[in-house]
Amino acid sequence: MLSPSPNSAKKAFSRVALVGKFQADGIEDHLRDLAKIVSSLGCEVFIEAATASHLGLLDYPTKTTDAFEGAIDLVVVLGGDGTMLGIGRQLAGSNVPLVGINMGRLGYMTDIPIQSVQMTLPKIIAGEYEADTRTLLDAVVLRAGKEINHALALNDVVVNRSGISGMVELAVHVNGSFMYNQRSDGLIVSTPTGSTAYALSAGGPILHPRVAGILLAPIAPHSLSNRPIVLPEDSVTVIEVVDGREVIVNFDMQSQTNLQSGDKIEVRQSNKTITFLHPRSHSDYKTLREKLHWNEYPSTF
Repeated sequence: MLSPSPNSAKKAFSRVALVGKFQADGIEDHLRDLAKIVSSLGCEVFIEAATASHLGLLDYPTKTTDAFEGAIDLVVVLGGDGTMLGIGRQLAGSNVPLVGINMGRLGYMTDIPIQSVQMTLPKIIAGEYEADTRTLLDAVVLRAGKEINHALALNDVVVNRSGISGMVELAVHVNGSFMYNQRSDGLIVSTPTGSTAYALSAGGPILHPRVAGILLAPIAPHSLSNRPIVLPEDSVTVIEVVDGREVIVNFDMQSQTNLQSGDKIEVRQSNKTITFLHPRSHSDYKTLREKLHWNEYPSTF
């Protein structure tokens, strides 16, 4: 990548942190190129501490994610949606926006191709962007009434069985009202962001990111009458493990807690949000069309 001509006259963000997926091929060179581009725009550049440590990037100062709030104006994430999920949870509620750059495979959140970053990123830093605020889920795991885990999820909270055990039986209450007992492989509680992830594979609907709601999607239910349902954003869902062996609860499929019969998972919308920035030309429908390979027809408009 070539660096753009220096232009420090107009910028909406002065302090920019770079985060990278450690395992990706060529990530070091791409991060150095990104750093040169951002620096040439008159911005102060930092490398997220874990990224710098894993890759041995010592050319720029580093900061840990817990030090970003108040010290970083914009985070540029190079990798896939999984990388964005991890950093998004860490920065939730910090008011630090994120830009996602993919390295070859379009993501729902990492929507800027690495090949176009030298044209797109300077425009975003100059203030030419669309802001996209996403909600998270707040989940508490209770055992005998005592909290044993508390986690955030940007995509979903998933209660499911291990690959070798049988079905699980779950009792679900919403806002204190009993909804159903369900025998299945598990249950997904999803944000609109997560509706295009595991919930989609389980037959759930796609929710536009601006839809205010929480999606419940059963995984391979024993009864076909157990269908996905979208709940109001202020709903509190309690899932109790009635029966089942080797049951776990996952948070964005990046961390988990082993469950026992009688354990409860209380899930509600978090009061924390995260903001993604997209190019002015961004279209959620274009991303869906390309990711899901929907048929394209010539526009008559």
